[in-house]
Amino acid sequence: MMSADSISAWHPVARSADVRPSANIVAGFALGQELALWRSADGAPQAWENRCPHRSVRFTLGQVVENRLSCAYHGWQYAAGSGQCTRIPAHPDMPPPSNLCARVFSAADAAGMLWVNLARETAKAPPTGDIVPAGWSFCRTLAVRSDAAGVRDALARRGFRASTTAAAWRGPLGQSSTVAVVLDAQPQLAFIHLWTDAAPDTAAMKTLHIAARSLRSQIEEEEEEESRRPQKAA
Repeated sequence: MMSADSISAWHPVARSADVRPSANIVAGFALGQELALWRSADGAPQAWENRCPHRSVRFTLGQVVENRLSCAYHGWQYAAGSGQCTRIPAHPDMPPPSNLCARVFSAADAAGMLWVNLARETAKAPPTGDIVPAGWSFCRTLAVRSDAAGVRDALARRGFRASTTAAAWRGPLGQSSTVAVVLDAQPQLAFIHLWTDAAPDTAAMKTLHIAARSLRSQIEEEEEEESRRPQKAA
């Protein structure tokens, strides 16, 4: 069950550059919510529930048609922004029902990432200035086979400290200072989004990538060891 506080927060879900205008559809996750991420022709980010309201087929199987998302099953098309169904190919002369809409979430670009707010109301821009220092670069995203709480505990053991917003963790990795935002994606799956003060295309950034992969392996090994330990009786 999501708390009111958790669903009102912004979550980084994909690298901005990976979602191209009027082109591809990228799958994403936040707090167990499966998302279809795409951009309209003007580049505006879109974050929708990854489910066509007609037959529940995943939107990520479909395609972007200018400013519309087309479902792969029957080709029904939904408008950017509102999620309103605008075209039913099998009945081109019939206006789609006004209440037939995809579920749409607020989305915004900031600090090199596409952020999503799962609250139903229109949300203000993500407060990334409180999370990522100005001038820092996005490094990479790690998919970790662990729950988010386990990842945060692992970061704390390695000298990372939670920020005042509790959304980000800051600490050393490789030879660089980093900020880590941990996203609870699905049960036993968490994402770690990393930013750094290291400049792109430098030896420090390459070292950081190696350290990040090592961090993921260590966390997963610790998670596996923990799962093998006998559970204490209640």
